[in-house]
Amino acid sequence: MRSLPAFAAAAVAATLLLAGCSASTPSTDDATSSPAADAVQCATDGSASKSVTVTGDFGAAPTTSFTGPLNVDTTERTVAIEGDGETIESGMTATVDFTVYNGTSGTKVFSTLDEGGTALQLSTDDSQYIPGLLKAVLCNTVGSRVVAVIPPAEAFGDQGNESLGVAATDSLVMVADIEAIIPDRADGVDQPAQDGFPTVELADDGAPTVTIPDADPPTELKMETLKKGDGVVVGDGDNVTVQYQGVIWGTGKVFDQSWGTGGPTTFQTTGVVKGFSAALVGQTVGSQVLVVIPPELGYGSEGNSAAGISGTDTLVFVVDILASASA
Repeated sequence: MRSLPAFAAAAVAATLLLAGCSASTPSTDDATSSPAADAVQCATDGSASKSVTVTGDFGAAPTTSFTGPLNVDTTERTVAIEGDGETIESGMTATVDFTVYNGTSGTKVFSTLDEGGTALQLSTDDSQYIPGLLKAVLCNTVGSRVVAVIPPAEAFGDQGNESLGVAATDSLVMVADIEAIIPDRADGVDQPAQDGFPTVELADDGAPTVTIPDADPPTELKMETLKKGDGVVVGDGDNVTVQYQGVIWGTGKVFDQSWGTGGPTTFQTTGVVKGFSAALVGQTVGSQVLVVIPPELGYGSEGNSAAGISGTDTLVFVVDILASASA
């Protein structure tokens, strides 16, 4: 059985830059935790980052050259292309394309701009990512390409990353294109409520409170659009970024949510239970959707004891669709 959003496998781009982790894809049964990061200072210009030569257009694979090894005590960042968009601040979620090199050998480690790659939806206050990545992206403007040199202490630490060919003493060189800022809530037009559905009230920060009707749940998948966005249509297999809250119909208990637990999360529409996927595909970015999922389109007769879900529980999700990109 596929997992609900907080249990979904991370995108490859994200796993490559997790602090202290290898590049192997985590199990879909593993919960994703996103503790608040300590305050991260913006990186500044330095001789090492200035020594890296980068050519090519923003949003296209860069041509990069430098003479290694490049050694720094703290992350340095040089702006190669300065964008004129909004400034990235702590707490925002940004779409970033990046290409990473071994700072000793010069070997390219990975690029989201290679065929099959997917841009990273980066939460800038998420401490699971290597600190050098956050320092490199923060304080830049959308549309910027930055070059960063990241020391081991702000990359993979004394473990290095064997699967990427990065030793404990190797720095990283990163070219990052800051594509966009993702909003933290749906901004679509309010739609009329449907009778018989759970009701949703929103806090000032956008977090929902769901009230379940005093009635038996429907036996089929039911959906309503609470806000209608005007963004791109979510396709089957897309990587989507959402805020969500999951509630059990019978008890009204919140069993899982992104609100207050790390903010927007990104996953592939094929990596979640069928009912949740059905609520996303065909919707537009900027929309808020409420979906009622019967057991057979959720966890089935087995339920999910770790989440407190029995095999007969009907699930209710409120989902803010914030971004979508083809995988």
